[in-house]
Amino acid sequence: MIHIQDITGLVLAGGKGARMGGVDKGLQAFRGLPLALHTLLRLQLQTGSVLINANRNLAAYEAFGAAVWPDVLADYAGPLAGFLTGLEHCATPWLLTVPCDTPFFPLTLATRLAAAAEQQGADIAMAAAPQDDGAGGVSVRPQPVFCLLRADLLESLAAFTQAGGRKIDAWTGRHACAIVPFDEPGDDPQAFFNANTLAELHRLERSADPGSEPVGHPPRADSP
Repeated sequence: MIHIQDITGLVLAGGKGARMGGVDKGLQAFRGLPLALHTLLRLQLQTGSVLINANRNLAAYEAFGAAVWPDVLADYAGPLAGFLTGLEHCATPWLLTVPCDTPFFPLTLATRLAAAAEQQGADIAMAAAPQDDGAGGVSVRPQPVFCLLRADLLESLAAFTQAGGRKIDAWTGRHACAIVPFDEPGDDPQAFFNANTLAELHRLERSADPGSEPVGHPPRADSP
């Protein structure tokens, strides 16, 4: 059985924030606190320890009280660079990755991913969330930045990235991967919504107020 103490949580805050005008997304204010701090506090409830992956303003992130590690790959190489950094510094058998811009991700994320990984004998468990399919319906699609990874996948990921690989699904597809839908009764349909622009962030913040309409950016493919 995978216990909480067997899991290290990693907040992915190493992106360029290009769609926010180049600002450090994780440090933008959300309900009175930096966005990445909301994520960190939510992750701490589910894991034995936590890390932050960031590439600038390191002192500001260190003030959150967790160890902060920049990408081990150069030039903002994307979420897999954060995965690789987390695995290099993970002292537990499992690593759970979450992006910094999804402040309402499920409080059951770790337990449900861990249960699926154990039941299926998988090396990776990945969340999937409902979203508009563009044809008036809803489909459940994988959310690759929400991943539970065996720590011993470090060598595999290092080889993949050294060969120039950057797509999460291209790497996870090489391993036994459990896909875990978060579309059960009682699951929050807003849980995986993220903010890519400052306007979306402000709308997402207002959506948390009682009586307001839930507005956010639909779950992304693999970019934090």
